[in-house]
Amino acid sequence: MTIVTTTAAAPRAVHVEGPDVAGARIVVTGAAGFLGSHLCEHLVRAGADVVGFDDLSTGHLTNLAAIADHRAFDFHHHDVTVPYRIRGGLDAIMHLASPAAPGDYLAQPLATLRAGSIGTLNVAESAQAKDALLVLASTSEVYGDPQEHPQRESYLGNVNPIGPRSVYDEAKRFGEAVTAAYARLGTRTAIARIFNTYGPRMSSGDSRVVPTFLRQACAGQPLTVAGDGTQTRSLCYVDDTVDALARLMTSGHAGPVNIGGTGEVSVLRLAELIKRLCGSGAPIEFVALPADDPRRRRPDISLAARELGWQPRVSLAEGLARTLAWHRGQLDIRVGARS
Repeated sequence: MTIVTTTAAAPRAVHVEGPDVAGARIVVTGAAGFLGSHLCEHLVRAGADVVGFDDLSTGHLTNLAAIADHRAFDFHHHDVTVPYRIRGGLDAIMHLASPAAPGDYLAQPLATLRAGSIGTLNVAESAQAKDALLVLASTSEVYGDPQEHPQRESYLGNVNPIGPRSVYDEAKRFGEAVTAAYARLGTRTAIARIFNTYGPRMSSGDSRVVPTFLRQACAGQPLTVAGDGTQTRSLCYVDDTVDALARLMTSGHAGPVNIGGTGEVSVLRLAELIKRLCGSGAPIEFVALPADDPRRRRPDISLAARELGWQPRVSLAEGLARTLAWHRGQLDIRVGARS
């Protein structure tokens, strides 16, 4: 298949039933991560040939178990900050490689900066050389602690460039700058700004809010809520997020495009929902709010609805139930292994 992008003024098709990627050859960086593994699986099942790259610094091969032996999937243990020659033709590169959980990027600040800078430059060079579409997985963190609600793609953000979160925020902002520069030089590109995504394969040690609350509730431990818990997030189930990424790749729209949930839930309310879902009687414990933690976060996804024919379909209640089922399954596996 041929994947194309257009200028902002050109008409674009809306793919209401989902994208056709059958026969496409697609590279996914960060393939063994939470989001990358779901994207690889989605693309393989849709008929694409997928080449996955991951240095396994935060990703895990077990995340790829469902497609590890599939004839349409090929995995390379490789760090994208090191140039690599990709053999054969290529339709698109989906660049997700980066530490993404706060615990990971705070522990690996320089690796995070390198992935967003050197890694993105290397991936963009490969896309240019192969005449392939480059899709950058950016983030809502480019908006920082936003002063505009909901956040539209035109909002320029409110980011502290020297705060502890800046290694991730600014790495992604730099990645967007690289992508835009290559677009001006003729490379076909698209940018996705991904808001809080959750679902199966988020490690129980992941420092993001959903897996943290699930781990604590299942263990009967206090659920630690930062600050007073009034800060909000818009959560999007992982299946919906990867569907949006695939739609963006085939839509002809260069973005940036917000991808995220339509609802807004406070962190305290989320803790209460997860407690109830897990049947936990553990208390909620309030802890210090991390530096530069966004107070509100909710995307305006009208552009994604219009250009990609996309809306999230999985409700928060259903998504949390699926994630809890997976999490409990992992606990059973670990208990069985110790027996």
